[in-house]
Amino acid sequence: MSRQEAAAQYAAALKQGRKTYHDCVLRGRYPYPQVLDEIISETMVAGQVDLGVVEIPIDQIKGTKTAGRRTAFAADFMPLLDPDTEFGTKWMDLCAAHLGDEGIREPIRCFEYLGRFYVQEGNKRVSVLRSYGAPVISGYVTRMVPVWSGDPEILAYYEFMESYPQTKLYRVRFSRAGSFQKLQKAMGYEPDHVWTDDERRRFTAGYTYFQEPFRKLGGGELNITTADALLVWLKVYDFDQLVSFSTTELAKSIKAVWADIRALTEPIEVKTDAPEPRDSGLLGRIFKGKPARLNVAFVSDQLPEHSDWARAHDLGRQYLEAVMGDRVTTQVFNGVRPGGEAEAAMETAIENGAQLIFAVTPPLIGACRKTAAQHPDVRILNCSVSMPYAGVQTYYSRIYEGKFIAGAIAGAMSRDGRIGYVASSPIFGVPASINAFAQGAQLTNPGVRIFLRWSCVEENAMEELARQGVTLISNRDIPTPDRIREPWGLCRVEDGKFRALASPYWHWGNVYTNLVRSVFNGGWDALGPRGSQAVNYWWGMNSRAIDILLGESLPAGIRQLAEILRRGIIDGSIQPFQGATTEKILHMDRLSSCVEGSIPAYEDLLPMARSIVRLQGVYREGIPPEKEDPIL
Repeated sequence: MSRQEAAAQYAAALKQGRKTYHDCVLRGRYPYPQVLDEIISETMVAGQVDLGVVEIPIDQIKGTKTAGRRTAFAADFMPLLDPDTEFGTKWMDLCAAHLGDEGIREPIRCFEYLGRFYVQEGNKRVSVLRSYGAPVISGYVTRMVPVWSGDPEILAYYEFMESYPQTKLYRVRFSRAGSFQKLQKAMGYEPDHVWTDDERRRFTAGYTYFQEPFRKLGGGELNITTADALLVWLKVYDFDQLVSFSTTELAKSIKAVWADIRALTEPIEVKTDAPEPRDSGLLGRIFKGKPARLNVAFVSDQLPEHSDWARAHDLGRQYLEAVMGDRVTTQVFNGVRPGGEAEAAMETAIENGAQLIFAVTPPLIGACRKTAAQHPDVRILNCSVSMPYAGVQTYYSRIYEGKFIAGAIAGAMSRDGRIGYVASSPIFGVPASINAFAQGAQLTNPGVRIFLRWSCVEENAMEELARQGVTLISNRDIPTPDRIREPWGLCRVEDGKFRALASPYWHWGNVYTNLVRSVFNGGWDALGPRGSQAVNYWWGMNSRAIDILLGESLPAGIRQLAEILRRGIIDGSIQPFQGATTEKILHMDRLSSCVEGSIPAYEDLLPMARSIVRLQGVYREGIPPEKEDPIL
């Protein structure tokens, strides 16, 4: 009976193998198993490590060690030769053994390179077990250690080699460095926790349960691992939910975060221009799905009376109400803590009819993502930049444009060519602001030197520069457009006091009005359709998202110069970074040669600055996760 079953199994496997072969040919893919000896050379291998017998995930077996008999198998290791061949007979013998009491017990021998396995002995054993859908196979494994390089795949693999002794699972393989520690955090483990057998079995069961719907949704076509996708899912849901969900519930939950999963493989789309408002009238709103009214919620983890940043956004909300009138209803949730409290506030806002939610600080991104997954019909935006999440759009302003003008003012007014600059934190956009300021200063004073200090490293950076005899200092920018205040913006030190000269500022009212008006005029798709790509709005002077305030004490000629530069930036004739792409400007991490100073390391930051740098830092991917930090 087992022989008949073996023959039937071979017939089914042969059919599958030939289908795989033809599909590969039609798609221009290699139709046979890959050959390790043809993929790597000696110069690519730093050494070999014998791992002994390992449970190998069958779906990670990608090929053979040598080219011998590779044409007997399709790319998925299903057979290609007729049943009456010697190969077919031996395959069916193994199949009969698998169906009998003895089973297939002898481990295969293979080599592993970058998390993929290449069989040296046991190709037919792999084929038989794969035809039955077996998840793993035992094998003697020799690891081929790749030569160290800065390639992201190599970096992620070296991290995997470090973490493997803790999990003993080849399935836990990520495409990005830093992911394993995030997984430890998501599972509730300490960073150095070594998994027990029970923990390993529990995770394997959940991982396998997750993998099937992930692949059915198209995960196998994405250039990420299942572990990458699971980590995205765990940022919204708990592992306990994974093992308790029904298959329908699990599939629904994966669909809810699918945009963020796909976004791992897509570049962030940075939109630098606000949409042009076009009022097409009532009929246009009816037939194009344009809302007649909007309920908009604003959520902040700070209080306006204690935070200039929160106050600036609240003024922006008031401006939106004034401009849009009764077409907009707003809800306000201030002082809510990131995490569960922020999630509860957003849920309350949605219960009260919110269609659009603005979360005005980066630490609220986690709550935004969870709420967006649960409420796909509600648009949620977070005030941050360069966030790789498709489910939540982000918005920020190109403040470096105002810094360029402030730098030109400082250069024109400097007597000794020494100008101070106090930067906030090494987050996206800040190095661009420093360099734009330096560019402006060099425009009016070619020999100028910029002395850089960081408020995230020392609490009295401005006072320290003043003590060193620096009389012109650029401090943090004014978040509100109402008035110039000392010691904000560009200041002159006179008699031990700071006198404000000019300051870039954020006009959040214009940002919110532009976003809301775009929905009224173009429907929800005006904010960008929800799909695989993360969308970040990064607006500047031409969108009236930022501007610059000029002090009354500025000489008329310098005031005129500032206005000329301002008009040039608005119409595009003047660009602080001529020819540079938006991506390069946003992720700038080097400083101009005239800047005396450097970007501080994470370890040198004051505790209060570390959380924002983890979220938005120019080197955030290189910061090791810690127990107390959120998963992002």
